[in-house]
Amino acid sequence: MTTRIDATTLSTDEQLSLLSGADFWRTRALPEHGIPAVMMADGPHGLRAQLEATDHLGLASSVAATCFPPAATLASSWDLHLVHEVGEAVGREARALGVDVVLGPGMNIKRHPLCGRNFEYYSEDPLLSGLLASSAVRGIQSAGVGACVKHFAVNNQEHRRFVIDAIVDERTLHELYLRGFEVAVRASAPHMVMAAYNRINGDHATDARWLLTDTLRERWGFDGVVVSDWGATADRAAGVTAGMDLEMPGGAGTEPALRAALAAGSLDPAHVALSAQRVIDLAVRAQDSRATQAPTMAELLDPHDALARRAAAASSVVLTNDGTLPLTPGTRVALIGAFAEHPRFQGSGSSLVTPTRLTTARAALEAAGFTVSFAAGYEPVRSRPDAALVAEAAAVAASADVAVVMVGLPGIAESEGFDREHLALPAQHDALVAAVAEAQPRTVVALSVGSPVLLPWRDDVAAILLSYLGGQASGGALADALLGVIEPAGRLAETWPAAQHDVAADPYFPGDLAQVHYREGVFEGYRHATTAGVAPAFTFGHGLGYGSSDWGPARVSAPTVEPGGSLTISVEVTNPGERPRAEVVQVYAHDRSGVVLRPRRELVGFARALIEPRSTVTVEVEVTAESLRFWDVRVHDWALPRGTVALEVARSSETIEAVLEIEVLGAASDSAEGPGSPEIAASDEQWARRLGRAIPSPTPARPFTRESTLGDIGGTLTGRALRGAVLRMAPVSDDDRRDPASMALIERSIDELPLRGLAQMSNGRMSWAIVDAVVAFANRRPLRGLGALLRRR
Repeated sequence: MTTRIDATTLSTDEQLSLLSGADFWRTRALPEHGIPAVMMADGPHGLRAQLEATDHLGLASSVAATCFPPAATLASSWDLHLVHEVGEAVGREARALGVDVVLGPGMNIKRHPLCGRNFEYYSEDPLLSGLLASSAVRGIQSAGVGACVKHFAVNNQEHRRFVIDAIVDERTLHELYLRGFEVAVRASAPHMVMAAYNRINGDHATDARWLLTDTLRERWGFDGVVVSDWGATADRAAGVTAGMDLEMPGGAGTEPALRAALAAGSLDPAHVALSAQRVIDLAVRAQDSRATQAPTMAELLDPHDALARRAAAASSVVLTNDGTLPLTPGTRVALIGAFAEHPRFQGSGSSLVTPTRLTTARAALEAAGFTVSFAAGYEPVRSRPDAALVAEAAAVAASADVAVVMVGLPGIAESEGFDREHLALPAQHDALVAAVAEAQPRTVVALSVGSPVLLPWRDDVAAILLSYLGGQASGGALADALLGVIEPAGRLAETWPAAQHDVAADPYFPGDLAQVHYREGVFEGYRHATTAGVAPAFTFGHGLGYGSSDWGPARVSAPTVEPGGSLTISVEVTNPGERPRAEVVQVYAHDRSGVVLRPRRELVGFARALIEPRSTVTVEVEVTAESLRFWDVRVHDWALPRGTVALEVARSSETIEAVLEIEVLGAASDSAEGPGSPEIAASDEQWARRLGRAIPSPTPARPFTRESTLGDIGGTLTGRALRGAVLRMAPVSDDDRRDPASMALIERSIDELPLRGLAQMSNGRMSWAIVDAVVAFANRRPLRGLGALLRRR
């Protein structure tokens, strides 16, 4: 164990040097003081380690690593042990590749299914998100590398993600959008937390002391490094004061601003030393870990591919099934859909993994002994309408015993950098399913998507198997799930709406150019559906698996719960069938105390159990008093109500098996509605009352500032010329130019990049003086612009 290095023994310049990166992925080393560099890599579901060429958008090549199922898929397992296994495997590969910190997991709440990056996130529920993220962090860090939870906080869309201001009331902020991070930080102690791009109620997440210090460190006890998302820093001196330790990437050129702030007395030297100390401690911890024997990638490839396959199959969700599934070996299968040969197995953007291998569904089904006939049905990249492909597929399906139709969202439809435009599948995919189902009554639909879609044909097919995005072994996982080699035992970790207007956030998503208002409050996802009586297509927690189970009476270990206490719900679950079956017992709270308006149903605990054939197990679910609290805006803290709470033992958020009443002995007994009352569909008057202030006005588009985006100034001569130059400078390969998703990501990211990002992301090729000159010229202040350029000299 290396002796701790005291930051106060370093000079001010040395301390400052540690607060920004050396390059795109490494921190700065001070070898004369025994401080090594720390290597970071993207890695929510597998490493994107760029050891040579570097970029932030997943464009430059990365070394091959196992591509595990993304968070959206793993979340459906509700299996904390499985998520830990995958995290540990990612951590072991990080050790093998010389990576010290894995930049994951991502754990933002799925406020709206249109968010283009939802495939990277776990759930719409903060408790489930927090527990799954905790398991991932513990798994990664058990291998001797650090994990970094992200994106902190209220980062729930891609539209204008670099500059958008999320306007959210205090109670909603803490109960939904901070709660999962709190669970993960307290339970797993990640080495890093990544501060997000966006603003929250006017404050940049990277500059907000109330977020990074008052909440994260002082309230939750976080003692690691806060790192900026790449290029997210707005005011570097304010960020250091706020507790944002490390600016990434390197080359942003903000050290002069920090020196000036120190000289002016607006930045306390103690804050600089404190941030430097945290970076030093991270580097020393990484150095100690490197001293232990690391595995080699060669020895990890086979077992990790097998784990990826098992995880994808087990996380798949049986949405509907008339008994067609599982399939019988030897069945003649019409395999329909180009995804069977060109799988959609991960999302695009910074999480893009170069897989070590790739298994297709067609190859896996043929290897499993099926007689397979194939029809493409659609072109996989854009899936434009093509009646001939549909007709061919229907003819192939009619001559088989069963049709397996693989449809979903092409990569161009969902990616980091932009949000989806609607919830529908491509029209060609819907037409394909309808035609095949008409020709073949035993039609099974296998869905490859990163987030919910509309399924207008859902009552016309024999079964729907939701694979989400299955990672590199998705083809083999689908074969295993269809055959029942591994039970597709997933349960939905998000609500699948029947219509887009059923999403509570829909009227407010994604906001305008400057702001997005979270007017739906705490009534999001199943909380909205169960409160407002909205019937989803598929409910939160739903999943049929294979077989059935019988639930006995539920019992509670105590009739009351006190602050700091807990109780246990137990229920006997019987598997009467001939194959093992997994079951997830979910417990929801219905607060009847009347102390505060709450959603009709809130998840407060769950447990997953594997039940052998013709066996009965007792499943126990712990419910803590902490999970029954609400955020009291009167005291700006959590409060436990006093009164009756019904604990609903359930298979899903709508399928309740038992109701157990308890008395909660909290201190909050009078009405806590006050200004924080979370009305559904708030009017302007209600919204202002809930915010506790006037509705903030958006930042005006003019005059342009460093915060203005390239798109904002695109109507000016300066903006048009600059956009063209930046596009030419972007690290775009020929492969990227042939990939519509990559090009859409590049163009949208460039258009929405704030002008300050030109300096922050160019590794010194564009100075702050040039940025200020661009701003001046765009504002038609040529003399000021020339002055900025002259000062650069």
